[in-house]
Amino acid sequence: MNHRFDAVEVGLFLNGEIPPFLEREFSFYEKIFAVDGAFYYLNTFGISVDYIIGDFDSLLKLKKNIPLETNLLKTYDQRYTDFDKALNILYKKGFLNINVWGASGMEQDHFLGNLSTALKYKNKLSIIFHDKYHSYFFSDKKISFYQKKNKKVSLFPFPKVEGLYTHGLKYSIKKGLLKIGKNIGIRNEAYDINKKIEINYKRGELLIFIEK
Repeated sequence: MNHRFDAVEVGLFLNGEIPPFLEREFSFYEKIFAVDGAFYYLNTFGISVDYIIGDFDSLLKLKKNIPLETNLLKTYDQRYTDFDKALNILYKKGFLNINVWGASGMEQDHFLGNLSTALKYKNKLSIIFHDKYHSYFFSDKKISFYQKKNKKVSLFPFPKVEGLYTHGLKYSIKKGLLKIGKNIGIRNEAYDINKKIEINYKRGELLIFIEK
């Protein structure tokens, strides 16, 4: 899945479920940012971090292991989550294409909070979440992409989507209405590897999950 902006991509690691494949180098990211808790597992796997964001209370015992070239961006305002503060910092630094790891798993209220925060920054940043099973993101009102045949594509309203049309999915939707507590569009799938999937809607917010 491609980002919206013609700009470099950065990785942002949160303190949720430890991402898979940490043994590989994330060399395709221009910079790697981590909230202070995520630095633990990145440090364990030998992943070099450019910036650490947080209050650093949890890093005191690891301070001797932080490379001198790593930048510490201390944040104080407890009215905002680490994810919110991190996105604000990245935006101010001019990084617009954000790949987020570790946003799900662990405490599920944090996961829902992370989704709410991502929606807050939807118009400013291109945010794609990644975990072991999916890439997921808040969609623009018109979007197209390719997916492997028989792989899942789930459409989830947040909390409501009106005037939904899809093309290229096994179960097509025309003039659809999705709403939490009524009908949602999860577990759909691509049926032709060469056919572009097109999704558009008129009102609301749509979260798209693409199976890996």
